[in-house]
Amino acid sequence: MAKFVHSMIRVTDEARAVAFYSTAFGLAVADRLEFDEFTLVYLSNADSDFELELTINKGRRAPYDLGDGYGHAAFVVEDLEAEHARLTAEGFAPRQIVDFKNGTERVARFFFVADPDGYQIEVIGKGGRFR
Repeated sequence: MAKFVHSMIRVTDEARAVAFYSTAFGLAVADRLEFDEFTLVYLSNADSDFELELTINKGRRAPYDLGDGYGHAAFVVEDLEAEHARLTAEGFAPRQIVDFKNGTERVARFFFVADPDGYQIEVIGKGGRFR
């Protein structure tokens, strides 16, 4: 069986991206690999073995075109309202909380917040299939 270990995004400013993911989701640098043309930074926390890989292409200044195919990353939190308030206070401007239902059955409660490069991050309240 395969083990899912990381997902990668390209970022333009390493320090800004690391600061966002640290402040917003408690991720810290687990590893940093320097190459001639790019740098790889792996972020993680104690709650999961899964890592977010940041790729920083040296010399790149223009924002990446995220296109219309990018989905999103998601984090589960204990207290959705508290996290929404905290991210608002940090100046990250999260969108409104959504009560997502399939008919009358609640699937999840969540909101989205954008990282500094425009990637959309879903923040889901713990419950149901989201543990």
